[in-house]
Amino acid sequence: MPQFESKIAGKIKISEDILADLRGKIKNIADFKIVIERLLGEETTELAAALLSGGILLEASDLHIEPEAEQSKLRIRVDGILQDVMLFDQKVYQKLLSRIKLLSGIKLNIADKPQDGRFSILLTGTSIEIRTSTLPAEYGESIVLRILNPKNLIQIEDLGLRRDLLELFKKEINKPNGMIIVTGPTGSGKTTTLYAFLNIIKKPEIKIITIEDPIEYHLEGISQTQVAPEKGYDFASGLRSIVRQDPDVILVGEIRDLETAQIALQAALTGHLVLTTLHTNDAAGTIARLQALGEKPVNIAPAINAAIAQRLVRKVCKKCRKLILVPPALSKKIKDILKELPVGVKIPDLTSSFKIPQVQAKGCQECNFTGYRGRVGIFEAFLIDDELERFILTAPSISSLREKAVKKGMITIHQDGVIKVLEGITTLEEVERVTGE
Repeated sequence: MPQFESKIAGKIKISEDILADLRGKIKNIADFKIVIERLLGEETTELAAALLSGGILLEASDLHIEPEAEQSKLRIRVDGILQDVMLFDQKVYQKLLSRIKLLSGIKLNIADKPQDGRFSILLTGTSIEIRTSTLPAEYGESIVLRILNPKNLIQIEDLGLRRDLLELFKKEINKPNGMIIVTGPTGSGKTTTLYAFLNIIKKPEIKIITIEDPIEYHLEGISQTQVAPEKGYDFASGLRSIVRQDPDVILVGEIRDLETAQIALQAALTGHLVLTTLHTNDAAGTIARLQALGEKPVNIAPAINAAIAQRLVRKVCKKCRKLILVPPALSKKIKDILKELPVGVKIPDLTSSFKIPQVQAKGCQECNFTGYRGRVGIFEAFLIDDELERFILTAPSISSLREKAVKKGMITIHQDGVIKVLEGITTLEEVERVTGE
């Protein structure tokens, strides 16, 4: 195998020839295992670079190296699902740990405290950021390498939005002020959605500033800053400084505390468009979460334009999927789920000959033998109009706000997922796994 170049501190340079060589060898996780096994006796530099290259080629979001009693385990997360790759001995683990720490700029002699670092993989025409996290565990330090590939940045049209939501979002992100909040658990694609919004908004006459933890992707034409709590630069202090920079649009990576919430809401009320994320289970939980942080409904209601919740579901593999007729009981279940959709949202007629996708039990090589390949978003969203603003001022419960939003035309995440089943994009089992319904 050709030699990897890694002479630059904090960077691994991988030539297109090397990547092309590996691309021909790594088509799935089984191939990945074979390539890594062949390199176990080689230089650690080669092994580490091959690990990362394989992760990139398999479009993984992260690699996990977990020490156990006698061996260490390599796992890979593809399409949101962790899969075992292989076991290797502790000598290899120790060498990899040292190599990764060195690359990431974290201390080699500290093993009893968590550490975070970063480095870059330089490819022809692009740079891929790797975020490193080490955590003391029973048999050594657990390592997670998060792969932030710029190719994951997509256009708003590719998020998986229904036509009505796509038009609604385009309208909302072009408003001059107010707040748009995207909610969901870690790994649900919130940042990708916000960056897709920024890609539409950015133009020379608009000043956009972000404050993130960390900066995940670099966007041209935008001022991006990263929090540094150890230096006293957190979301709240950073946001105060950003407002003084006279921006038109502000992206706040996440609202985590009352002070950040107050400054962001105030910015939304004083002529800025604020895009941000919040950890809640659904769109209706947005208001309750801000109240739980300590903010008052009277400050929340007039500032927020839209609340969005999202999840990611795996798409069925186009090469090995099969279509099945919908049994009567399942047809009734789907009709019950979708019975109260707003006028204008069109879905296929569930006739006796209608078919929906089903994954093959063993999948195929193309989908790593899972039956799924790639992911797409499922969404719910509601706008805060005068009626909803008055309703929020009464401090309603989450269930009451959800019920009100549905009456005003909100399609729930679960319903959006079922619509994607009817469109042949995913399976009902996958939607239920992700939404918990």
